[in-house]
Amino acid sequence: MRRTSNLTRVAVGVASLALAATACGGTSTDSGGDGEGGTEDLGLAIAYDIGGKGDQSFNDAAYAGLQKAADEYGYQTTDIEPTEGETDADKEQRLASLARQGYNPVIGVGFVYGPAMEAVAAKYPDTTFGIVDSVVEGKNIASLVFAEEQASYLAGVAAAKATKTDTVGFVGGVDIPLINKFEAGYKQGVADTSGGKVTVLSQYLTQTAEEGGFSSPDKGKAAAEGQIEKKADVVYQAAGLSGQGVIEAAATAKVWAIGVDSDQYHQEALASYKDSILTSALKDVGGAVYELAKSVESGEPLTGVKTFDLKVNGVGLSESNPRYAEIADLREAVEEAKAGIVDGSIKVKAE
Repeated sequence: MRRTSNLTRVAVGVASLALAATACGGTSTDSGGDGEGGTEDLGLAIAYDIGGKGDQSFNDAAYAGLQKAADEYGYQTTDIEPTEGETDADKEQRLASLARQGYNPVIGVGFVYGPAMEAVAAKYPDTTFGIVDSVVEGKNIASLVFAEEQASYLAGVAAAKATKTDTVGFVGGVDIPLINKFEAGYKQGVADTSGGKVTVLSQYLTQTAEEGGFSSPDKGKAAAEGQIEKKADVVYQAAGLSGQGVIEAAATAKVWAIGVDSDQYHQEALASYKDSILTSALKDVGGAVYELAKSVESGEPLTGVKTFDLKVNGVGLSESNPRYAEIADLREAVEEAKAGIVDGSIKVKAE
């Protein structure tokens, strides 16, 4: 429990979300060091992944979780942007500084924080750390991971039902195992729904994140345009900020785009393209961030591997676009697939 608070504390259980014991501002100049967290006893802090706040996707979802925690608990929060070309040492310094100031929990948004968190968490045993999209061992670390392949399977079902050309596309930001999960689930959903009649065109923007695969809308736009020229009339993107370019290209060509992580139909920066966003494969990063903050507030911090899947509504598919319901058999096919994944009759591949 926190030493001070502006609100009465309410212990809230998280039994509906099973925790497995094993298993995705400015940088402070504080150099960090061994020891306990700060004495001010502050609230939640998040450190963003590549692309930062304003990506209308992954990082913005994390920020929504931070806002919810701040509103509910009335405490101080902070969110910190990544810097260009930063190293693991820079990330270590950032996480250590937040712990020293008294923030708890401290969450690294993205697998890139893995090495830094492993190094820092051991030095601050009284602080709870969280990492999104990676598994990091540590007694005071919660690894918040998602069944992205399940949401992507549903996106594949939707794409197979929506296509008129029997060709659809996938644009991944960086060719890494995390994004490979999106591609694998999507391809399986398309194949299972179409009986193999629909072709999936796949392209990754870069081989490493440092090359801008998650932060270059121009790269995303060019990749989508190439797929559209090859008759793709539905393009699914798992590319962070680069995905905005994919959506723009789809809207310009008057074909469908499928968003990712957040419900991109409702993103203000994408409002002029929203009629072309058929659906979004949802990943409740905000919910995961909030769950960890809630557990710390209740005095029972989560640790170990926490998997958010369809069974706990940790992933899913949006239905915000009214045109979603107008496509024949789409909603029924998605609901049937969802039920099959939950009851285990559909096994979705992650690679």
